[in-house]
Amino acid sequence: MNSLDQFAAAKLAELDAAHLRRRLAPSTREDGVHIMRNGRRLISFSCNDYLNLTHHPAVKAAAIAAINLYGAGSGGSRLVTGNHPLLVVLEERLARIKGMRAACVFGSGYLANTGIVPALAGAKDLLLIDELAHACLFAGTQLSPAKTMVFRHNDVAHAEEILAASRKTYRHVLLLTDGVFSMDGDRAPLDALSALCAAYDVWLMSDDAHGLGVIGGGRGSVAASGDPPVPLQMGTLSKAIGGYGGYLCASAGVIDLMKTRARTVIYSTGLPPASAGAAIAALKIIESEPELTAKPLAKAQAFCAALGLPEPQSPIVPVIVGAPEAALEASQKLAEAGFLVTAIRPPTVPAGTARLRFAFTAGHADEDVARLAQALRDIVKL
Repeated sequence: MNSLDQFAAAKLAELDAAHLRRRLAPSTREDGVHIMRNGRRLISFSCNDYLNLTHHPAVKAAAIAAINLYGAGSGGSRLVTGNHPLLVVLEERLARIKGMRAACVFGSGYLANTGIVPALAGAKDLLLIDELAHACLFAGTQLSPAKTMVFRHNDVAHAEEILAASRKTYRHVLLLTDGVFSMDGDRAPLDALSALCAAYDVWLMSDDAHGLGVIGGGRGSVAASGDPPVPLQMGTLSKAIGGYGGYLCASAGVIDLMKTRARTVIYSTGLPPASAGAAIAALKIIESEPELTAKPLAKAQAFCAALGLPEPQSPIVPVIVGAPEAALEASQKLAEAGFLVTAIRPPTVPAGTARLRFAFTAGHADEDVARLAQALRDIVKL
């Protein structure tokens, strides 16, 4: 065994000992709710396809039509030959649903955040980020020469303490937060953060990956917060929209800057036509069916009410069990009862907070939500 293989084997042994090793499991999603895994048909409460649009006939038909017209791939960077017409239409629709002037589509949400942050923040600047922000926002900070400071989760007072002590030291400050936090399901206080940023001349950026399509009448976390000024609104096309890709909605000038300076736009192949076509169709559904966008949160609320849990702020409900092995065991028992609920372990969540993460969708039957609650009550002491 060479030194590289020895290194890998030792790391994997450490992860196995700590119950933190991850393994890929082939999964066939049948209809947005049911999934085949390890030879069993389970009801999935782990998928971020909140509106079940991955299998919607109109969304699939739009993807097929896009391939027939434009081909399977975009053929190059958007600045070379990869800027097919569907991307222009998609950006117009994203800007409209977010109430912004313009939008820039990226290859994924991760590419969006790792491109946006370093394009805006340089060596003389400060990045101020919520401690529970998504990993790709932190990855963006690591790619920027700006100074990074972390404020306690959703603690506006702590963020203000940092700004009061440090703002004058830096040319520009960019504050980064999730709109809906992916592992806890709670929402950022965007109204208070917006006011804070206005007082200190700070640019506010929210990651709305888990908000668009399911709160704020489908418009996301900024709308759910009363539409405070949030000049940088980022998100993905892979959650409620049901496909793949990322975006930033902002002013026309900021979007022009992204298209000429964000490295993950310049040096990445453009989003495939099928993904863009599917996203356009999904956005049409989100805009025209408010009763659909209300369902995921309503299912989560029913689940929490049945178990006496706090009322959720989004379709994401965490049940913290503590140790990684306890989370794995609870997940396995739920699978035996017919439910897929993935165990989330460090480093995705802080040490000591391994959990079951429940994600509710519009397509979940009320009786299945009730059965899930009963199964969890029998497995985990709440």
